[in-house]
Amino acid sequence: MYGSIRQLILDTETTGLKPEDGHRIIEFAALEMVNRKLTGRYLHLYINPERSIDAGAARVHGITDEQVRDKPKFNEVVHQIIEFIQDSELIIHNAKFDMGFLNYQFNLERKSNPLISTVDFYIKNVIDTLSIARQKFPGSKNNLDALCDRFKISRAGRDYHGALIDCQLLSDVYLSLTREQINLLGEDSTATLNKYKFDKINTSDLNLITIRPSMQEEEQHQLQLQELDKVSKGQSAWFNQAKN
Repeated sequence: MYGSIRQLILDTETTGLKPEDGHRIIEFAALEMVNRKLTGRYLHLYINPERSIDAGAARVHGITDEQVRDKPKFNEVVHQIIEFIQDSELIIHNAKFDMGFLNYQFNLERKSNPLISTVDFYIKNVIDTLSIARQKFPGSKNNLDALCDRFKISRAGRDYHGALIDCQLLSDVYLSLTREQINLLGEDSTATLNKYKFDKINTSDLNLITIRPSMQEEEQHQLQLQELDKVSKGQSAWFNQAKN
């Protein structure tokens, strides 16, 4: 069933824009979601980047050098991160940015510990809510603030773009972005039907004819399912059911 996989709403804050320029992660947050409901489990870490934070980045997330100077270094928390993200599906807004930083720092750790792999090795999939939003609202602003405003999600008490609070907002944004698809696919259809009692209709006297699709029609149907799965980035329930 759609949504049954363990999902993590994930966000990071960094010292700057590019890891290859020496910038590093200073805050990591991930909220666990199962069956489209937050479970209350989460991982939230502040990390010593072993360098200064760019002034421009500090203006965005509000984190200072003093706040992270006494925090653990990335190599001291990497196994904690691995354990938490294991076998999950990550939901990230602008996934290219966060995954770029995570994979870069994981690769740095591999130099001293070959047993560590890239982030992609530990997880099942990545959903980029920015890509979903751009498909749904082309030409519109699709940053997290704009989407919160669009879906009337309160940002009260959020002065900066902290990873933990942004994860909390993104969980609501993700549910709003995908609600139409879930309603269409009938995620809760079984639960809804169980609320009602229907009389069984006897069709034995109707002489109904069963028409089987031809092999060509089956192939065309499968191609259409594959295209739906491609467009939805692996989230097509029809395609997943057809595989089972």
